[in-house]
Amino acid sequence: MNRSIKPRAARKAFYTESDKIEHFTLFDRLHAYVYLRWPYLYIGIAKGNHPLSKILAPIYRVVGKLLPHRDADDPNKVTFADTYHGKVVPTETAAQLVSVQEDIRIDDLEQVLPYKKARSIIMQDPDHIVAIECPCRSVKEDPCLPLDVCLIIGEPFASFAVAHHPERSRWISQAEAVEILGAERDRGHVSHAFFKDAMLDRFYAICNCCSCCCGAMQAQRNGTPMLVSSGYLAEVDETACIGCGTCESVCQFGAITVTDDLAQVTFEACMGCGVCEAHCDQDAIRLVLDDRKGIPLELNQQRVNANNLSGA
Repeated sequence: MNRSIKPRAARKAFYTESDKIEHFTLFDRLHAYVYLRWPYLYIGIAKGNHPLSKILAPIYRVVGKLLPHRDADDPNKVTFADTYHGKVVPTETAAQLVSVQEDIRIDDLEQVLPYKKARSIIMQDPDHIVAIECPCRSVKEDPCLPLDVCLIIGEPFASFAVAHHPERSRWISQAEAVEILGAERDRGHVSHAFFKDAMLDRFYAICNCCSCCCGAMQAQRNGTPMLVSSGYLAEVDETACIGCGTCESVCQFGAITVTDDLAQVTFEACMGCGVCEAHCDQDAIRLVLDDRKGIPLELNQQRVNANNLSGA
């Protein structure tokens, strides 16, 4: 696949899209540019892995004060997690997102994504997909491999990534994207659909994450709720489970323990990613819908709902 675009044209395309958003401020434009142009520096500093972290920390703190933050006394206030968050998706759902054949728009996914910002799936040229080196893995001293497992989907994001990071990114087909998702699942990694306010308040990427490298998963463990469950819960068939411990070892969320030769799922910790199900040789685990875990990001169903609301 050969799509060439110059950085200036990619920036213009992004800002043309941003101009369509009434509330997209000058600060949002600057934030978006820094995030897209220097993602490895951005993520490295945020995680404290970059050599410049200590030097730039004071500036980062000042900028951080300008960004929304958690306020326990004001539940209606937009928090940092609202501006950048992910939805855990089983591999099958992720494959739907990278296999779309036409432009789509699904707005205001309040029930699917319980955040105050970035709740839309707007995919322009959805077959424009870029595999880019994961910033979280790249800034880690001993990262999980391979690196190029983050999928940037649709325009204007894909062209911006390739134009500004040609040495770290490559165009891929939708079939190749599905292959990457499957390979990452086989490695025990979790797919997240990511949304960000600076990314035009919408979905822009699928990251394939591991708890040792992923900044969002680390933030989640430290009390910043950046990830939401898939809407599914892992369920163990006690008659089939042999207590081998494979599921416990592959669970990125520490949600499974084996006690008395039986795998047990901790409800609060399970995010419904399906990695345990994929790795159980006994077919003793399956994902089940659980309304206590929220509503799944089932693309086909959401498209039906959107069409019904619009009267199409």
